[in-house]
Amino acid sequence: MILTLGEVKTWLRVDGLDEDGVIYLLIAAAEKYLTNATGHVFTEKNELAKLFCLVLVSDWYENREMIGKVSEKIRTTVESILVQLSHCYEST
Repeated sequence: MILTLGEVKTWLRVDGLDEDGVIYLLIAAAEKYLTNATGHVFTEKNELAKLFCLVLVSDWYENREMIGKVSEKIRTTVESILVQLSHCYEST
């Protein structure tokens, strides 16, 4: 996994265990989205991949009806990071 539950909960400023299941699903979906969009598998060592996943998870967490889609407020950010990661030859 690129992200840990703890990293995401810190990013989202979520305390407690109530949302852990949802957050795990969002992490998995964001990482799959990244792999499908770039054709690369990234690890936790790639800081840009981590940031990409954090941005997606945050957007989906705040806009749960949009899971699997990207909101307009982050579309430019996501597209820019995807272009950079798509050209990344080292997937770490």
